[in-house]
Amino acid sequence: MSELNQIREPIRLELKEFEKHFRQSLKSNVPLLNIITNYILRKKGKQMRPAFVLLSARMFGEIGSSSYTAASLIELLHTASLIHDDVVDESYERRGFFSINALWKTKVAVLVGDYLLAKGLLLSVEHKEYELLEIVSEAVKEMSEGELLQIQKSRKLNISMDNYFEIIRKKTAALIAACTACGAKSAGATAEQIMLMKEFGELTGIAFQIKDDLFDYDRSGKIGKPTANDIKEKKMTLPLIYALEICPSSERGKIISIIKHHNRNADKVDEVISFVKNYGGLDFAEKKMQEYKLLALEKISSFPETDSKRSLISLLEFTISRKE
Repeated sequence: MSELNQIREPIRLELKEFEKHFRQSLKSNVPLLNIITNYILRKKGKQMRPAFVLLSARMFGEIGSSSYTAASLIELLHTASLIHDDVVDESYERRGFFSINALWKTKVAVLVGDYLLAKGLLLSVEHKEYELLEIVSEAVKEMSEGELLQIQKSRKLNISMDNYFEIIRKKTAALIAACTACGAKSAGATAEQIMLMKEFGELTGIAFQIKDDLFDYDRSGKIGKPTANDIKEKKMTLPLIYALEICPSSERGKIISIIKHHNRNADKVDEVISFVKNYGGLDFAEKKMQEYKLLALEKISSFPETDSKRSLISLLEFTISRKE
């Protein structure tokens, strides 16, 4: 049994039930939409976000229809955001598969993303899950703000460390925070418990994104997606920001110039990667990731020790030790 399957064991049957709910939520009367959503279902990922929802729910009670609605709502939103991200980034591959915009072009991809978002909203309204809808709508707002803030800052390449953490808190961590908050809410947790779970999810999400940033410097070819993409897209991530903050100003100017004007030149990109490694950017990012993991664990330390809590902690560990 793989590590991830072991983590999901307490909710193995519930994840299968979730898949039925999610498949049902994608159905449409438009044949083209059904072709595309079937393609999406065939290339499903690790289902980490539904696992965060269902494990969080199990910590506070039984997993019921409200929990499945929450997990489906989150997965619809997440899938929509990935499709829109690929359009924005002009990316034609995701995890070894062609992206929706690569196969059906940009216009269709944008509309499919909009469709999935609308289906999520309707799913909440149909089941009268207005509080879940509020949690997730807040996450959508935060994600959009994070993307726009990153675009704004990337134009001038002037992202400070504070800017960086604000961007990833909004762009990535907000959705995982919504997973854990919705899961707890769906099982009848108190307002205080829901807030602690939301904070746990947010801190986990920040650690998750730092791990993703570290992948960008992996040249082994084993992680399942192209490396150095952040540099090519002029995205300032934690390892690079740290290295730029501590290096001499003359070297800083040189590296900024490469990112601005030579970010598609493989040799120049390798120069940036070497620069980050030489100035300890990767070690610093690894250290910060571990700090956020410990902060996340503190948030749930007062909850009873159960199989679901242990699995949730293992899922946090998995997010920062994963190989892809």
